[in-house]
Amino acid sequence: MEIRTTTTSRAPLAALLIGLAFTACNTTPADNWTPLFNGETLEGWKVVGGEAPYTIEEGAIVGTMTAGTPNSFLITEQEYGDFILELDVKLEGETTNSGIQTRSHLDQAANEGRGRVYGRQVEIDPSPRAWTGGVYDEARRGWLYPLDLNEQAKTAYKKEDFNHIRIEAIGNETKTWVNGTPVAYVVDTLDPSGFIGLQVHSIGDEALAGKKVYFKNIRIQTENLQPQDFPAGIYPVNLTPNSLSAYEEQNGYKLLFDGKSNAGWVGAYKDTFPAQGWEIKDGTITVLPADGGESTNGGDIVTTDQYRAFDLSFEFKLTEGANSGVKYFVTLGEHNTGSAIGLEYQILDDKRHPDAKKGKDGNRTLASLYDLIKANKTNRAQRKIGEWNKGRLVVQPDNTVTHYLNGEKVLQYERGSEAYKQLVSESKYKDWDNFGQADSGHILLQDHGNRVSFRNLKIKPL
Repeated sequence: MEIRTTTTSRAPLAALLIGLAFTACNTTPADNWTPLFNGETLEGWKVVGGEAPYTIEEGAIVGTMTAGTPNSFLITEQEYGDFILELDVKLEGETTNSGIQTRSHLDQAANEGRGRVYGRQVEIDPSPRAWTGGVYDEARRGWLYPLDLNEQAKTAYKKEDFNHIRIEAIGNETKTWVNGTPVAYVVDTLDPSGFIGLQVHSIGDEALAGKKVYFKNIRIQTENLQPQDFPAGIYPVNLTPNSLSAYEEQNGYKLLFDGKSNAGWVGAYKDTFPAQGWEIKDGTITVLPADGGESTNGGDIVTTDQYRAFDLSFEFKLTEGANSGVKYFVTLGEHNTGSAIGLEYQILDDKRHPDAKKGKDGNRTLASLYDLIKANKTNRAQRKIGEWNKGRLVVQPDNTVTHYLNGEKVLQYERGSEAYKQLVSESKYKDWDNFGQADSGHILLQDHGNRVSFRNLKIKPL
């Protein structure tokens, strides 16, 4: 039989061919995925760090928790720079733990030659803490983005089920999503490239031996990357000193210290910046040591601007036995001697400074609301003396105030509430009228006669 092609029948065929050609020439990033796991073998991967076994079951990589071995990792033999990674993860149990390493590295000599993985890890956490999608710096700096910084994302994880994880590592920025929910945003200059790894966490409880973690549908993009929109209003952790990312600028943050000058700061009860007692050098602003007394050298410094409701972040570094503080709602109306009056985020070497044992029930310790409320902090949340710590305090328009230490929430209270007034009446501030209840006030860095450095001070009016 002869088949004849008429002009009419050729037109749809031509249109189809043109459409296919157009599609081929305009491949979208969504079509640009490369699988990292073929579903059948572990080709391109290797086990390091520990001895937990990795097997393949029904198209998934399965790691089994094993007693008596350190953290185990299945890592890619290839290293990656900028990428977008997606995979599905399921973890058995509610007291177990796992994670996904990004741009990570191996200390080959550690763990008796078995190697120790270090670098940024995206957390898988089924525990009541619920920090899945947070960012942890494995075997190095600890938590970079605990989910106390984005509490709404804590509900995204599905226990005993597969969870879809998306990780964008583009330039200095790492962003994470869990089941489509945006979770963490970290800006960090360390590790522009490295391997990807799948963790089987060590276990202290032998009852967890045999619990499994499943990884499947592992795919990556490394070219023509198109970042997914990250909604406004999520707190970003920017570890680049004295800088603002584009996201921070778009969300209304501004620097309180430019890393170079005293612009925006003056001495408390003064019109100018102190001529002595403070040093600006190498991107830090440092109160210099004197006699350990309040405001006996350069004196406190305050912002020239005042703030009502705000999100304030700052990094601080203590020397041994040092004492300082970040005060807020400082009005300078008291004209008192010593340190100016205000609510204080305490900065202290708890182990070596005697003030830690004064006050009531530990309410003068690090990150506490000084002399009023003790910070409920974990050992994990505290960095060693001489290392940088990240403080944050948020004052909402409804007067709810929250203190954070290295990303972990350590206390919360309502300014001006009856409970607050009762605390003030029992404190050293009982004789000050309406203490801490001003509508607005300055931010203050305290001179307590000890060497303490600050950097990365930034604020967002709310």
